[in-house]
Amino acid sequence: QVQLVESGGGLVQAGGSLRLSCAASARTTSNYAMGWFRQAPGKGREFVARISRSGAMTGYADSVEGRFTISRDNAKNTVYLQMNSLKPEDTAVYYCTADLYYISDQGGPHWGQGTQVTVSS
Repeated sequence: QVQLVESGGGLVQAGGSLRLSCAASARTTSNYAMGWFRQAPGKGREFVARISRSGAMTGYADSVEGRFTISRDNAKNTVYLQMNSLKPEDTAVYYCTADLYYISDQGGPHWGQGTQVTVSS
């Protein structure tokens, strides 16, 4: 079982940037593919970005492609989501997820508690 703890959320103006972090409890985080999802008020949880176990492969939702960057530091057991050019529609609770093999569009079996991101216009 891996525990995930997100941090880095907050309030930012449109056009600004935030970096989210997801700290994993697993002794060997490199065994897990990781991803980020988000859930806006009144909406379902949606895929944002994924990264392979080595970090060599990444994938993004069309809505964030070119603005968000997912990365990982396996030595620190941490995955990051750099968010630039933020828009009000990026406002949501952001969740980290992990899976031993691959992050599907539904996410993995392990989830963090989420961190709130609010973008003001």
